[in-house]
Parts: sequence; C-alpha cells; structure tokens
Amino acid sequence: MLDARPQHGGNEGARPCSPKYFGHGAMVCVCNATYCDTLDPVVLPAPGTYVKYESSKAGKRLERSEGSFQRTGVSIAGLLLTVNVSTLYQRLKGFGGSLSDAAALNILGLSPPAQDKLLQSYFSEEGIEYNLIRLPMACSDFSMRPYSYDDVADDYELKHFKLAEEDVKMKIPILHRASAMSKRPLLLYGSPWTAPGWMRSNGDVRGKGVLKGQAGDKYHKTWANYFIKFLDEYAKHNVTFWAVTVQNEPLAGLLTPPQSPTIVSTAKQQRDFVVQDLGPALARSSHRTRLIILDDQRIHLPHWAKVVLSNATAANYVAGIGVHWYLDSIVPPRCSLGATHELFPHHFLLYTEACSGFLTFRFSVSLGCWDRGQRYSHSILTVQPPRHCPPGAGGSALGAVTRPLRYAPSVSVSPTETERFSSGRAPEGSVCGCRWLQLEPQPPASA
Repeated sequence: MLDARPQHGGNEGARPCSPKYFGHGAMVCVCNATYCDTLDPVVLPAPGTYVKYESSKAGKRLERSEGSFQRTGVSIAGLLLTVNVSTLYQRLKGFGGSLSDAAALNILGLSPPAQDKLLQSYFSEEGIEYNLIRLPMACSDFSMRPYSYDDVADDYELKHFKLAEEDVKMKIPILHRASAMSKRPLLLYGSPWTAPGWMRSNGDVRGKGVLKGQAGDKYHKTWANYFIKFLDEYAKHNVTFWAVTVQNEPLAGLLTPPQSPTIVSTAKQQRDFVVQDLGPALARSSHRTRLIILDDQRIHLPHWAKVVLSNATAANYVAGIGVHWYLDSIVPPRCSLGATHELFPHHFLLYTEACSGFLTFRFSVSLGCWDRGQRYSHSILTVQPPRHCPPGAGGSALGAVTRPLRYAPSVSVSPTETERFSSGRAPEGSVCGCRWLQLEPQPPASA
C-alpha cells in the first residue's frame, strides 16, 4: 500500500483560468476568440511519483501539482490517499460529449477564432482531450426540426436516402476539425432517435410510435439497412464509426412529449431485431462497427441484458450495453451495473448519456454551478455501493453478486500501471455536459 503527498505545483506553459463569477459560488473560465485557459500535455510521471489536477469550489480549475508516493507507516497530517496497485477494476474507455444539432448550431454561432478555441479546449492536448463523440442519426430532441434521411414513403430499397444539411454543413465539418486537433483517434458512435415516419405506426417521426411489423419483415430489414446507409454515407466524408446503438431510450419513449422523436420497443423486440435484422446487416457490411444495446436507464438492468444476451446469436452480435444516468438514484450500481457485469463479463458497460440539471424547475442553464458539477463528478466516481440490494432492485434476484463494480480513477502510479487507464483528463465538472465510461474486465497480466 502507498500513500501520496503533494510536493510542488505549477502549470509551466499552460495559460491560467480567466474567472468570471455569477454569484452563489458559481464561476467559469472565460474562453473567447482571443484567450482560453490551457493545460500542458499529459506526460507520464516517473515511477513512484504522481501528477494531480484539482478543481475546487473556491476557484481552482484543473490546478496541477506533483508529488511522490511514500511507503505506509509514514505519519501524515490531512488527507491521505491510499493506492493499491495490485488491485485493478476496469479500463476507462474515455470521456466525451454529444454532437447534436443543437451543439453544432451553438458552436458554429461563434466567430471562427472562438470556435477553434472552444474545440481545442475539448479535443486538443491543451484541453481536456475528449475522445468519444455521440452522434444522433438524423433528428433528435436537440434538433430544430423533425426529419429523417429518407422521407419518401415506401422506399424499401432506400434509393432516396440522403444525409441532411445538419450533417453535411454542420456536424461533419466540426468532426473533421476536432479530429485534426486530437492526438488520439476519436471514437464515434451513432444513436437513432427515430425511423422515417412511413416506417412507424403513427406515421410521424415524432411522438409515441413503434416500428411497423415485426422482426424479419420488410420494415425491420429496411430499418437495419438504414443503419448501413448511414455508415456508408458518412464514410464517403471520411468519417467512420466505432459503434452504433440500437435505439436511444427505447422505453423512455413511453413517456415522451408529443413533439419528441422516438421509437418504443421492449427488450424482446430489440433482441429479435438484432438477431434477425441489424446484427446480420452489420456483419455483412464492410464496416467494423460495434453494436450497443439498451441505451437507456440502468434501472432496466440486468433484466434487459438477460433478455437480449441470453440469446447466443444476439450475444455474438452485441459488443456492449449503453446506460443513461437519469434514474441512477433509484437503483444502486451493485444491483444494476454489478449484476450485469457478473452475468455478462465479456460485454462492456458504457455510460452513453448524462446531463446535470435536467430535472430542475428553477433554471435550465446554470453557468459555473459547482453543485451540478459535484453531482456529475460523484456519478463518474460512484461511491461504494451497498452490500445488499433492495428487494426487486434491478428486476431480478442478485444473490450471485459478490463484488462491487466501481469506477476506477485514472491515478498515475508508474508507466506500467498507467497503461491500464485512459490518459484523457476528466472534465472540469462545472457545466452541464455528457460523458462516457466504458467498463471492461481487466485482461490477464500477460495480455
């Protein structure tokens, strides 16, 4: 066991935060066309030493300090951090955000120099190095208008499939710029909110509706091919996707407002669509794109995973399980994430959507709100889950769960150990945003 003590700080060539205060402890770092705070590129510390980045309610923003690890038994005053390098949990796939129509509109609404500063602060070594990007497939609830990529009725061969202006003129150019700024390849994945209206039971891309017919029929085959056409068209613009999700929030669609685009489906319907339509379509295609199921609240776990992944064919097509954080307080991580990991250890768990402040009735935007950032960071770290699950939690008996599934912080110990973690920096946590964590079992030491 080791304990850590800071020695000295300093950001060398980094540019400091230019603070702006909004009262009640809310503060942001100003970033505009002429100035934006930056960070030095992350360099792995020497064995036995560490680098710490600290943000605080008092005003620190990713303040850098260095220190060395001391052997246990040394008397230390104040906070003691103990690191057990022999105990490993899961890898961090990374952090990221969603490039929705709304995000693209806001980015492009800035002056070109301010756009560059903003994108650099997200994707470059001088910023927080996002490496994951979620892209809605056609319209979402963050769009200015309802649309799909093929609104020509009964076009089962998708001859009229075409990317929208939102893709070609906004999102694709931003993706190219972000990719050029990033040291690492960006991992993209697409999520559909809705199918074209003519494929849906209510005849509209908006509102409550299901895909017409059943798995294996012409509607479901066409819908599966719609995914492939999406990947094909983006590839023509030199944009490739690491993964796609089957459907954004398939059960939340039951509660959606009338103007929101969504498709409702059950776990069984998703399983059958994967087995008979989407899985084979992806396998036949030229794309090495992974498939993610659920993409909804973790309260549906492990039930949803059991329904889909207990089918061997579906399990073979599926790489992982997407989770949203909005109902996390209802079911503990042990009873949802932990139970699912125990049942299906070879399928990753990926937090695919999170936004702080979504239930507030006082204000929708709270610049620099520390409390929201704190809740956001707390969710990423996930404190020790309870030893026992409430009766019925997670939709199944969980007596087989013997260990918690925790989020592992990217603590730098030595080059050997840090290779097991993402080198990306965590967001400052002071604004509403989205983040992803992929949870995978550690490979054997010889892997």
